[in-house]
Amino acid sequence: MHSFLQWEPTKAQLLSTLTTSTKTVARIIRMLDRTSPKDTGIRIYAAMVTTELAKNLRVVTIPGTVQLVSALLDTDIRLKRGNPLLDTYHEQEEIHDPVVNTEDTQQAADNQLQKRSKLLKSFMLRCWQRFSEFWSMPKDQLLTDHDLLPALAMSIIDSLASCDQDICVEISKADYLIPKIIGFTSYRSDTMNTEAQQKILLKSSLKVLQRLTSIGGEIGTTLRYKISKHPFLLSNLSDILGDNSSSQESRKLVAEILRNIAIDEKTRQDIGCVEVIITKLVQAFLYAEGTMNTNADHLLRKVAGQALAMLTIESVHNCLVILKEPELMKELKTMILIHDNKYIYVAASVLSNLCMHARSKLKESDLQELSHTLREVLERIMGADGAELEILIGLSSHTCKVIPEEFTRQLDNDPIKQRFLKRLVDILNANMKPSAHCPGIRRVILEQVIHLMECNPRYADCFNEFKIIEALSRVEQTVSKAENYKLFMADAGFMEYSTPMSALVARAKELMSRD
Repeated sequence: MHSFLQWEPTKAQLLSTLTTSTKTVARIIRMLDRTSPKDTGIRIYAAMVTTELAKNLRVVTIPGTVQLVSALLDTDIRLKRGNPLLDTYHEQEEIHDPVVNTEDTQQAADNQLQKRSKLLKSFMLRCWQRFSEFWSMPKDQLLTDHDLLPALAMSIIDSLASCDQDICVEISKADYLIPKIIGFTSYRSDTMNTEAQQKILLKSSLKVLQRLTSIGGEIGTTLRYKISKHPFLLSNLSDILGDNSSSQESRKLVAEILRNIAIDEKTRQDIGCVEVIITKLVQAFLYAEGTMNTNADHLLRKVAGQALAMLTIESVHNCLVILKEPELMKELKTMILIHDNKYIYVAASVLSNLCMHARSKLKESDLQELSHTLREVLERIMGADGAELEILIGLSSHTCKVIPEEFTRQLDNDPIKQRFLKRLVDILNANMKPSAHCPGIRRVILEQVIHLMECNPRYADCFNEFKIIEALSRVEQTVSKAENYKLFMADAGFMEYSTPMSALVARAKELMSRD
């Protein structure tokens, strides 16, 4: 045992040795199932090796891998508290084995564990340094066995989930795995972990949940559903956002998780019911300017904005919650006018959603702030492309819908008018084959064209100069199913539009032919 623990191979040596033999890999992974106290060292070592293997091998091909990793999450000892209406267990009913529970046997076991602890101490410290990228803690605080194994387990799951869809399927099928992971997102006063150790396990669980909620395709939908339906998830995430002692990295991970699960309509509404979540996201996005000293601060701000943009899609309630924030429209306007590409498109998306779903609640001062963004938005449309262009035209279109007279007044008095109208037709012609990157670009152009002509019929003559009828006919002939969705993750479309593209084309043609 001692010589086994003293061996400290490099990562390259481990991989070159282990990857040559599936049987060797299987033996290492099966060591995870050695739950006897005397095998604690071997189990920890096997978990650490599996952590490295998971980054380079499809270890899920070893039967039972995910289940064995899931079992590692059970080693965090918690003080159990039963429900008096459900719990039938009583201390006096516990059956004690007269041999196993003698003082002499217990003392011998304690002595053995103390010796084993000394042998493991230096080994664990060295291994801890190898995984410092995934968890961080003060050097003078060592994890206990019960803390290290769950953290290692979540590192393994994170690596497995980054490999391929088949592994994610296995993860989704593993009994109780996701609830176990979510359990570590809670600050618990009834645990035997120190505060530092709890933060390590918290961050580990957030990182895994961020990974799982970002998976694309059908399996991603399944994983997000299983995660979002957990009854304590949102309250736990809310606590992390509201805790001033939470690290910027942890808050960023929470914002990413919220952004990812908000793809689902019901989940968006559930999140909106916990209004403190939206409040904290708004504060992180709009009012963090004076505290942004590190890259982590900038990342938190951007991801918080992305979460807000996702939460306000097709949600009147969430838009109204956000509008409760003081000077919200002014702050969004400022973000758009400042030439900083890190946040402008996120701010534009949030503002666009507010215009679309809460325009009846916008005050006169809000509309004035909106009008002040118009010139900058039109100028940026002239040079943007891809998803950024789709966002900007979407904002322009919704601005036109909310303040039509002011929109056309500014446009008519601006030298950019002819270039802007031509640009819309040119983009329409250049995007006859929609992509997953920006599936709605033709849709937002059609909406902009329709809003302009509904506001003032003479815009039909302007568009006629640029042969928009021909462009509309080509769109009609090339309508794609992909254009029914707001966004894609992998090949799966989400957030389906209620108005079909064919109806928009028909309306635009009708307005063009109106006398």
